[in-house]
Amino acid sequence: MVAPTAGSNGELPPTVAPSWPAGLPDPGPESSEGLIGIDEVQKALNRSRASVYRYTNTDPRNLNPPFNPRKLNPEYRTDQKEALLFHPNEVARFARDVLRIKEVTVEVLNSPSTATQQLLSSILQELQAIRHSLQDLDQAPAVLSSKRDQLEQSRPAA
Repeated sequence: MVAPTAGSNGELPPTVAPSWPAGLPDPGPESSEGLIGIDEVQKALNRSRASVYRYTNTDPRNLNPPFNPRKLNPEYRTDQKEALLFHPNEVARFARDVLRIKEVTVEVLNSPSTATQQLLSSILQELQAIRHSLQDLDQAPAVLSSKRDQLEQSRPAA
């Protein structure tokens, strides 16, 4: 999971690069793995839960209100009862632009290994083994021709 961290004085430690202030991996638009909940936002911004809800762009009459640059904008929801989830880049933007926190650092924690990651790892190992075998084949013709010559000399002619 990914979450920005704030110091006790409200400033965040220095960041990696200003163009990518949150220093986050880019989960695809359909990926919900990179999203963080209210609790993580609360810890990241060093604010109370009530403050985080006040900052959030929500409307009881509109499930998904339009983007508001002065608010913390949650991700798209399909039901009013769904938990509010935020993209870490949105939290970093809000901290920098609205709360005026000078610099943003995001802590990237390794997520537990999933079945997809394990499958991709095994595919990578297999591809590396195939590559190694193909590289050995490039060297093999010289070795095979000398072996063939040795075998032909050792066999009696028919």
